Amino acid sequence: MSVTQALGQSPHLEGKRHNLTVALHQLGEPCIEPGRLFSFWALVGSPSHRRGFVPGRNVVGGHLQESDGGGLCQLSGLIYLLALRAGLRVVERFPHSVDLYTEATRYTPLGADATVVYGYKDLRFLNPHSFPVALGFSLSESSLTGSVRAPVALEPCALEFTLQEEGDFRRVRTWRYLPGGSAPEDLGESRYRRAPA
Repeated sequence: MSVTQALGQSPHLEGKRHNLTVALHQLGEPCIEPGRLFSFWALVGSPSHRRGFVPGRNVVGGHLQESDGGGLCQLSGLIYLLALRAGLRVVERFPHSVDLYTEATRYTPLGADATVVYGYKDLRFLNPHSFPVALGFSLSESSLTGSVRAPVALEPCALEFTLQEEGDFRRVRTWRYLPGGSAPEDLGESRYRRAPA
């Protein structure tokens, strides 16, 4: 199974593409054995200038700013979405604090993002399957693609994101439907502040 997301257009696009390239080189094509844990930062490492990262757009304290490694949250969010669809068990994930996008500019469903901050917020998940699961990635001028491979046919889980508007905030509850028609799995709620108009 695979997911492709547009990189979008912004003044920080070149920095974002550069940082994604560096991070993808560090990630390689990780293979998560049964019962083993995936950690985004354990593989990517510190997104510092010394390690080849450049300034890009980040949300810090609910505000946009430039910092080294900016733009990596699209990669962590893509991995989170792949993990959900592959039936992996997420043990650490943080939503962004602000919803920066409109429905026309959104590259992933609201609630399918995963912000990462080195040394503070990670994306981690376990492989509960009886077989290994491998991740693969490709980056083009305009898009980022991630895929999940396994030695057996892996039927994607269906996902549902239910939105509730609440004044200046948006709340999204995520539901996962495992193959086989079992009851939906409640994966919890993400809360976002609306971006200033």
